[in-house]
Amino acid sequence: MTTTETVLDALRTQTIELPSWAFGNSGTRFKVFGSPGTPRDPFEKVSDAAQVHRCTGIAPRVSLHVPWDRVDDYGKLAAHAADQGVSIGTINSNLFQDDDYKLGSLTHPDPAVRAKAVAHHAECVDVMRATGSKELKVWLPDGTNYPGQDDLRDRQDRLAESLQQVYALLDEDHRLVLEYKFFEPAFYATDVPDWGTSLLHCLALGERAKVVLDTGHHAPGTNIEFIVVQLLRAGRLGAFDFNSRFYADDDLMAGAADPFQLFRIMYEIVRSDALRPEPRWDPAGRGVNFMLDQCHNIEEKIPGQIRSVTNVQQATAKALLVDREALRAAQLAGDVLGANDVLMDAYSTDVRPLLAQLRESMGLEADPVAAFKASGYAQRIAAERIGGQQAGWGV
Repeated sequence: MTTTETVLDALRTQTIELPSWAFGNSGTRFKVFGSPGTPRDPFEKVSDAAQVHRCTGIAPRVSLHVPWDRVDDYGKLAAHAADQGVSIGTINSNLFQDDDYKLGSLTHPDPAVRAKAVAHHAECVDVMRATGSKELKVWLPDGTNYPGQDDLRDRQDRLAESLQQVYALLDEDHRLVLEYKFFEPAFYATDVPDWGTSLLHCLALGERAKVVLDTGHHAPGTNIEFIVVQLLRAGRLGAFDFNSRFYADDDLMAGAADPFQLFRIMYEIVRSDALRPEPRWDPAGRGVNFMLDQCHNIEEKIPGQIRSVTNVQQATAKALLVDREALRAAQLAGDVLGANDVLMDAYSTDVRPLLAQLRESMGLEADPVAAFKASGYAQRIAAERIGGQQAGWGV
């Protein structure tokens, strides 16, 4: 039987990594809406991420994106993060905003273009060394729009060769996480469209290559928790990109569209003992890196991140409250409705008082959103950041 203290102890170990780009001006292909206090450079993005950590207590890392977060001195940026009470997390490469990559990057028919894409990852690894990051994330937008446009087998062979070159760049304490997406921007055949393709390439690379699962990168109706189970069984679930979707890759706040799905995912994480943050690189696949990947279009950026962090935290708390002994007994007895009731009882629990208790025990305010509003941070950055070019998604 799970006790309150057991749940609180587990929740104290949970961390969630924030994306730097979520704090800049972001939106859709139709419109990007500006807002007061938007960061003007990566240093201010890190400061905003640190404010989320101050309010929630569980967001101590910030993902960077190259070249969006390119600076002259990455050591200085890492020192700034440390001064703010956070650290630099995953380094994300960019293979989708260069004209040379029109027909592909790591899969391009031209060896010179593939070499350019590999060299970009060498730059990212240099950033990892300068900032203390241990993780390189690769999302590959490569693919084709028309049958016959390129040879599908050749593209997979090129990808395997290019990924081997990128993997060879890593230090022994680094790992590579490979993302997948079933469509967009390629509409006929995406080169890494699903978890199986990502897994096959990771298995070929080595034990420090893992799959990253973006919750928005699946067809409607996909059973994402089943994918989580399979990747955990293989020891190859490296990271999550948490967000919500209604239609496609909507990048909405985590838990906004389907909080029950988020609970089901987190239950499988808890059930497989994969919540623990360390060691992050172990072959058994534990220590999954929980990250957010979101595009705040109309909502305020910092409160939006706080909401996503607390939504993941609530789903985790509910997952930890599942009476696993009762669930197992019902499953073995063939008690279909009884087993479902055990899960639903945990999901229906109001865990907000429990999380308020957790935060107060950590020296934090019980309500992170109220704490942010009371801090005066939003008003201060709105006044201080007048003038200059606001940082935006893709900038």
